[in-house]
Amino acid sequence: MTALLGNSRDLALQARAQQVIPNGMWGHMATRAIAPGYPQFFSRSDGCRVWDADGNDYIDFMCAWGPNLLGYHHQQVDAAALAQLQAVDSGNGPTEALVELAELMTATVDHADWCLFQKNGTDATTVCVTIARAATGKRKVVMAKGAYHGAVPWCSPSVVGVTAEDRAHLIAFDWGDSASLEAAVAQAGDDLAAIILTAFRHDVGRDQELPSQAFLQSARALCDRTGALLICDDVRAGFRLDLRGSWAPLGVKPDLAAYSKAIANGWPLAAVAGADRAREGAAKIFTTGSFWYGAAAMAAGAATIRILRETDALAHIEAMGNRLRKGLDEAAARHGYRLRQTGPVQMPMVLVDGDQDLRIGNALCLAALRQGVFLHPKHNMFLCAAHMPDDIDRAVEGADKAFAEIAAAGIVPA
Repeated sequence: MTALLGNSRDLALQARAQQVIPNGMWGHMATRAIAPGYPQFFSRSDGCRVWDADGNDYIDFMCAWGPNLLGYHHQQVDAAALAQLQAVDSGNGPTEALVELAELMTATVDHADWCLFQKNGTDATTVCVTIARAATGKRKVVMAKGAYHGAVPWCSPSVVGVTAEDRAHLIAFDWGDSASLEAAVAQAGDDLAAIILTAFRHDVGRDQELPSQAFLQSARALCDRTGALLICDDVRAGFRLDLRGSWAPLGVKPDLAAYSKAIANGWPLAAVAGADRAREGAAKIFTTGSFWYGAAAMAAGAATIRILRETDALAHIEAMGNRLRKGLDEAAARHGYRLRQTGPVQMPMVLVDGDQDLRIGNALCLAALRQGVFLHPKHNMFLCAAHMPDDIDRAVEGADKAFAEIAAAGIVPA
């Protein structure tokens, strides 16, 4: 696709939305946070492709901001969910799907002895913090500066509508810095309930950073010494990097982990996976939601786990990520640009060296849209098992043309 994107239907939908929705859209999917010209509304998805409201199609590297792991409309997952939906989804109580999914997760996630299920990542991280406080009888929670753990007052990146009291018991430290973490723990004194860490550093608009084994071991040791619980916020990375849990390759086990996004391949599901150490705290708290026992999403989650256990989907995603990283580097270099590609290749952050104000990144991504490639200028992206070598090669070809376009327009580092 090379035509300029008029997006007349998309613009009409945006205008209608402005009349009935504050700002026309909310949260992380609002394209006003990127650059004018991005489509806001979509009409279809399949595999690794999406179609906007005007029918323009793109090779998608946002994957619904993470939930698409096996491919949009994966037949096996959707069949399991739809069969359950036809029987019962939300009822007066759960179905057998609840027990089956919990059994599968505890057999799969290396630190998990039990599970609770929710609908969104914020649900799961909030339940983790609540359990930690119930289990320890303590209040303070240590978290990294700039880390994203959800969108409710205790952790929202925005302070609008948030009171100081909502965050009174949070203590910040510098990600990856064991000395800074230890100082934060010392500040908490004998009132430390938990240390919460994202699976890796994936703050928006900056280079990503994988955790070192030494850093995670120091966090584990501090929790063991103080009696606090170690929480892994695996909402964004869970099941995409390692089926056992994102920290499993480093040999560090959290006491609690929050999951969502990819665990049911797009069906709405979140989970808290906990160790026996936290079981009593989990049994004490009251947490619930009208749709948290929805059985269709649980059936989808169980199908997703089985597919991941029985296939090489995760290895394939990693291979496609390496192919994309290499191709983008080569395409950028051909036109005089240098990329900073950081984070795991399955969830790449792609920034242009010297692009302090994202002027180049925004122009590049808009040019890539015109080539049928959906990228993001400042958020980590995602690959899925439906990305095939031909898709990656076509995307790299589109990116090459996008680099050529912005180079010809003189959009280069100052």
